[in-house]
Amino acid sequence: MIRKVMSKISRGKYKRTKIFFKKLILNIQGKKYPPHFKLLPPNLVELNDIEDLKKIFGWENNPILDDSIIYGVESDVDKNNRRVIDAQTLGTIMCNVNPKVALEIGTATGHGTALMAINAPKSRIFTVNILPEDIVSGEGGNLVTEAFSKEKIGEYYRESQLKNIKQIYANTAIWEPDIGNIDIAFIDGCHDTEFVYNDTVKVLRHMKPGSFIIWHDFNMDQVMDYGWINSVCKGVKNCLMKDI
Repeated sequence: MIRKVMSKISRGKYKRTKIFFKKLILNIQGKKYPPHFKLLPPNLVELNDIEDLKKIFGWENNPILDDSIIYGVESDVDKNNRRVIDAQTLGTIMCNVNPKVALEIGTATGHGTALMAINAPKSRIFTVNILPEDIVSGEGGNLVTEAFSKEKIGEYYRESQLKNIKQIYANTAIWEPDIGNIDIAFIDGCHDTEFVYNDTVKVLRHMKPGSFIIWHDFNMDQVMDYGWINSVCKGVKNCLMKDI
């Protein structure tokens, strides 16, 4: 997700709503971006907050944000209420779309999973996480948060006793979604450019027009500050440039 919400408007009616689209300003705060970010396509919309997001889609519901970790700051990247805005964005989309099926790539300890489940209690949430041995072997890419033990993966949502979640243990490099049509996908797995691109391509094969993809750490404001954010942005850029 991103500090200033930028999301690809998936194939379908929203992509034709050109009035909301504008090119990215690539010199935000005087920063100079790498050449590979200078030719992004125009079908991106940059929003300031969730009120802008709600206005575009005519939404009214506000998300439930009852997890204390949302309000914490563990490093510089969490400054400026990053976690709160991330959670607001994901929660707002979930509680207004109320998807039949939502997919999360990158369970970790399950805080994001719980947020999705709480805000769309009638939805079926599938969440995928790689097992630690695949990370140690190098098969899961390089830019991963942590090699969580199987017991630790999803620990938070299990403790919350949420019933609309199904855990999947898999390496998305070789896993193919087999969960039917996907209405919302939250991609927060390996942040390597190749993984972000491949995860996105796989998800899109199972999406209908008007579905949503949310990429965590897709933040052009911080593309020069953090390597993993740069890598995610490059992966998303590759998807957009190929108009998959």
